[in-house]
Formats: sequence, C-alpha cells, structure tokens
Amino acid sequence: MPDDDRVRSLLRDQWHLLTVDLRRLTGGMLSQAWDVAVGEDRYVARLVDAASRQPLEAGLAAAVQLRGSGVEAGQPVRTIGGGLTAATPAGALALLRRVPGRVLVGGDPIDQQFWGDRLGALHRILQSFHHPGLRPWNLLDPDAAHLAAEPWLRPAVADAVNATTRLTVTDRLTYGVLHGDPAAEDFVVDPATGRAGLLDCGSSGTGPLVYDVAAAVVYAGGPDQSVELLDGYLAASPVGPDELDAALPVLLRFRWAVQADWSARRLAAEDGARARESLDRARVALESMAG
Repeated sequence: MPDDDRVRSLLRDQWHLLTVDLRRLTGGMLSQAWDVAVGEDRYVARLVDAASRQPLEAGLAAAVQLRGSGVEAGQPVRTIGGGLTAATPAGALALLRRVPGRVLVGGDPIDQQFWGDRLGALHRILQSFHHPGLRPWNLLDPDAAHLAAEPWLRPAVADAVNATTRLTVTDRLTYGVLHGDPAAEDFVVDPATGRAGLLDCGSSGTGPLVYDVAAAVVYAGGPDQSVELLDGYLAASPVGPDELDAALPVLLRFRWAVQADWSARRLAAEDGARARESLDRARVALESMAG
C-alpha cells in the first residue's frame, strides 16, 4: 500500500495537483481510496491493482453515463498526458471530482434507503452500457494454490462456487453492469439538496445484479440489518422481489467466498493484519452458511 506522500507525488506528477491534503477512505475491499482536497476543490483518488486497470477505466466511463442520466457520480479527471488512469508501481490510480455531500452510514435506516436506491439506479441506467474494459462474470477457482492457506478454505470456496453454479443454471437471473464493491462509504447524500449519489462506479464488470446487492448486504451487517437497503434497491432496480429472495442467500455465500479468496491471496503475498482479519470474518460467515 503506498503511503500518503507517494500518493501526493503521483497527484503532482500526473495531474499537476499541488498543496494536496489527503485523507484515506475506509470501506471497500477491492481497492484503496483517498479524499483529496486542493484548496476549495475536492477529489477522490482510487487505486486498484494493475490487473484491474481496464475494469477501473470502464467504471470511470460508466460514471460519465450515470451523470448524463441525472445520477450524481464522480467526474473522471484525465492525467496531464490525457489518460484516464496513471500506472504506478502499486497499480492503477484514477482521480475523480468528488460528488458533494457526506458519505452514507451503513447502519442508518434512512441512509440505507439512499444506498439501495442509488445502487438500483446504477443497475437500471447501465443496462445499455458497453465498454471493452468490463470484466465478465468469473467464478472463483477452487483449485487455486493460495487456497491451501487454511484447511477449511478450499472446501468452503468450492461449496460456494458449486451453489452459485447451480443458481445460474437453474434460475433466470438479471445480468448487467456491476459496481463490484458497493460499500456504503462509496455513496453520498448532500444535506443541502437531499440528492444522493456515488463517488464512482468501482472496477466495473458484468454479472448477476444480485451479486452487488449481496456485497452491500455484507457491508451492512447481514440481511437482518439490511431491510431498508433492500427496500430502497427493489424500488429503483430492474430486479424483482422473487429473484432477490431466491438469489440473495446463494450470492451472499459467494460474496463471502470472494472475500476469503481475496484475503488468502493477500496472505500469500504478505502476512498483513488486514488480510488475516478479513479471512477470519469470512470463515465465520461461511461456516454459518454451510450445508
């Protein structure tokens, strides 16, 4: 993970932003983000690994389409060389003008309504969105070497993959563009106007839309803590309640498997405390869903 001084240097060299104040943003699993202030101007910088550069650029293009459809979303800022992202030793870095407002609080019922509504709007509006960088839906590999990190890990991931495969074969699911990592902290509401939006569209890919809902439910603390989130989503999305009820339990399990896989990969690269804590949470969740 680059330190703040390194990010300041990249913002100066690639975007010519000087006298930058940074605050690292929490939330989200698949990227790192910073709130960037340059005088009165506010931005969000997002960093993904090098392999996710094209999906990140797809997400930047998706944000432009959302803005054109009346949804508040971060506006991408090109580098001084004209690129959407800058290649760095730590991955690909993007910069967006920040949407006005405060980030949502995942446990707040009213904020959950905003959260679900904006996720549903993203799914609805991007039904016709196409971009060469969109990553296709891809199930995990239960034979991956890093899943040998813990005895429980490979069987748990395999079970989640098998259950998801059965779901996608036997049920008619609504597919479309995914945010991929829709934590509450990636969505905002402006108290001055009451308008809600999102900081960006993440590293966008395509897949069953309920997967995004499952990811949001995990961030909210589980289905019992997500009632308003789900209500807000159903009111705005192309997914119906029957599909949501059928697919959500299976894709919740798969989302936890994704977290376990991500954590095991990080442990294989470096024994970080964040990866260990994340892996332990995934184990508890997957064990509760076994069977």
